Amino acid sequence: MEFTLDPSLLLLLGGVAFLAGFIDTLAGGGGLITIPALMLAQLPPIHALATNKLQGTFGSLTATLTLLRKRQMTFAEVRTACIASFTGAAFGALVVQFIDASALAVLIPFVLGFIALYFLLAPSAGDIERRPRLGSRAHTGIVVPVIGFYDGFFGPGTGSFFSLSEVALRGRTLIRATAHAKAMNFASNAASLMVFLLGGKIIWLVGLTMGLGQLLGAYLGSLAVIGGGARLIRPVIVLVCFAMIGRYLYQAGYF
Repeated sequence: MEFTLDPSLLLLLGGVAFLAGFIDTLAGGGGLITIPALMLAQLPPIHALATNKLQGTFGSLTATLTLLRKRQMTFAEVRTACIASFTGAAFGALVVQFIDASALAVLIPFVLGFIALYFLLAPSAGDIERRPRLGSRAHTGIVVPVIGFYDGFFGPGTGSFFSLSEVALRGRTLIRATAHAKAMNFASNAASLMVFLLGGKIIWLVGLTMGLGQLLGAYLGSLAVIGGGARLIRPVIVLVCFAMIGRYLYQAGYF
């Protein structure tokens, strides 16, 4: 599809992607910013979703590599989970071609509300490493591919879901949980992106321009994860979750 944008609008989308990359690295929910921006730029919905996956993959890859280099995780720790996330997302992206995903919009605000309240009402969650409530095999074999499927099928809040599962079920610190979440989110983004590539739905100039913004935003966000720790990550997760709930309620016409 041929699509042209005014250079100033293209630059603005790059700035939006920078902000989204920073926030997404800390808490997930970057699509809350980028998808509305792409829609306002008059991209058709399916092209907006496809282009968003392209630019988002730049951010999640940058954050993953930065956190690996800063030794907040190791490749061995996340390798199997990334494969599980990739597989689940690929399946989800295929299924969504045949099923209307809009029904999930009714359920997701409740799940996001649970995540926000969990981190709000359990202020010590993720401060220290705790004993896992769920074994590694069950988490990797069931929880991770389910969240990956959700990302391929629908998407909003995936990073927050991965972080919550790592803290609540695997007993990770919030910093380590965020690092693992970015790696798994990159895998699910990459799987979804492959499906959209095959469909030819990506607006390349827009996606690559925003991808540059994501690169810088995600890199700075990764440094903020390391430097700010749980005291920065927790309030951002809560705010992002409530912001996404607000968006869903607004779209549903409640205010």
